[in-house]
Amino acid sequence: MMLQTHICGNPLLNNKIVGGQDAIPGSWPWQAALFKSGSLFCGGSLINSQWVLTAAHCFPRTTTTGLVVYLGRQSLASSTPNEVSRTVAQVIKHASYDPNTMDNDITLLKLSSAVTFTNYILPVCLAATNSTFYSGTNVWITGWGDTEDGVLSNNLREAEVPIVGNRQCNCDYGFNSITENMMCAGLRAGGKDTCQGDSGGPLVSKQNGRWVQGGITSYGAGCALPEIPGVYTRVSQYQSWIKTQITSNQPGFVTFTSSGTDSDLSAPCSTVPPIVTLPAQPTAQLCGRTTINTRIIGGQDVVHGNWPWQAIVTSSSFFCGGSLINNQWVLTAAHCSPR
Repeated sequence: MMLQTHICGNPLLNNKIVGGQDAIPGSWPWQAALFKSGSLFCGGSLINSQWVLTAAHCFPRTTTTGLVVYLGRQSLASSTPNEVSRTVAQVIKHASYDPNTMDNDITLLKLSSAVTFTNYILPVCLAATNSTFYSGTNVWITGWGDTEDGVLSNNLREAEVPIVGNRQCNCDYGFNSITENMMCAGLRAGGKDTCQGDSGGPLVSKQNGRWVQGGITSYGAGCALPEIPGVYTRVSQYQSWIKTQITSNQPGFVTFTSSGTDSDLSAPCSTVPPIVTLPAQPTAQLCGRTTINTRIIGGQDVVHGNWPWQAIVTSSSFFCGGSLINNQWVLTAAHCSPR
């Protein structure tokens, strides 16, 4: 059987949402439309002949009743000879998905039977572990979700947006809400974005003639607002998990590598500390310094990072505080360890 890396991410008909435009039929042959009880509820991407990648939040329950996946589809209003449909045999939601933080927002769907690849139905390549998507990298987002008018699009739509680095995205959304399992994309001025109905669909970028999926549409604050990028599940974090779930006919994984340096490392943000690596120094030269804390306590919640030596000492029977005094020792009270 031909390896997925030999065929993935190479749409034969592609030579080149909110704020986007209708896609040419066949441009995104991995795009899946997920229907439940006859209505579109999410998107997805074909990653081999029998598996579709999508978002966990699309599936509050993992029942397969009423689920239908369409591939090769262009319009929601009418069918074409290019499309096929499959029911879903299995829903595998990531065990660590957190609906409160949206961390690990990823799910795999096993189709009831394999599909045959055509010009209009092909798998996308997946970003392998250690892939890098630097701030400013241009990516494409696709789906049938809400448009500028707030209604679902009849035709599959596409839009090109730049990656927004996690540091800047954390500044936009609030410190530490964007985890290493996420990535962001959008124009600083707004105007182009995924929206309701696009969830689970792919974020892709082209490298060496192949399209690589770096993200899964996850969430956002509104749609296409200025300085509020869309948030996507970072696919490269899940290569091992995907390979564990799909034991044969593995998807094609490609290492996506951005060129140059990542401008996000120096992105200005008053609420997120600068990314620095402290050189090896004696503890006496490092202790008591914090680049974040400009306050003294006064009975209010502290900004994350104000007291970087603060430790929590826990056991099954007690809970105490402590302070880091070098890179291996914590100082605390004797009564915190009664035995």
